[in-house]
Amino acid sequence: MDSTRQLKYARLIQKELGEIFQRDAKDLFEGAFVTLTKVTVSPDLSIAKVYMSFLLVKDKGEMIKKVTTQGKVIKKLLGERIRKQARVIPDLHFHLDDNLDYAAKMEDIFSKISKPKEEDKDDKEDTK
Repeated sequence: MDSTRQLKYARLIQKELGEIFQRDAKDLFEGAFVTLTKVTVSPDLSIAKVYMSFLLVKDKGEMIKKVTTQGKVIKKLLGERIRKQARVIPDLHFHLDDNLDYAAKMEDIFSKISKPKEEDKDDKEDTK
C-alpha cells in the first residue's frame, strides 16, 4: 500500500505529465491523443511507473517505444515544472494501459449476446 506521500507525489507527476503531453510534447507524438491513466511511485520516490493509453493510434506498442525513447526529454520538461515542489525527479518508466481496449472489447461481446424474450420466459413458467 502506498503512503500518503507517494500518492501526493504520484498525483503531482500525473497532473504535470498530462499537461506536458497536451502542450509541450504534442509534436513528438504525431498528434496522438495520450491519456495518463495512472502513476505509481516507488517508496523512495526515485521511480515513477506511468500507465498510458492512446487514441487515434494504430500501433500502440510502437507509440510506447516512441515515448520511451523520448523519456529524457520528458523527464527534463517534468523537472522544470516540479523542481520547486520536489527534491527528486523520478526516472520515468512508461507502460501501456490497455484497460480501455479491454473494456470496449467486453462491451462488444456483451452487446452480441442474445437475450431471451419476455414471452419465452412466460411460456416456460406456464409449463411448470
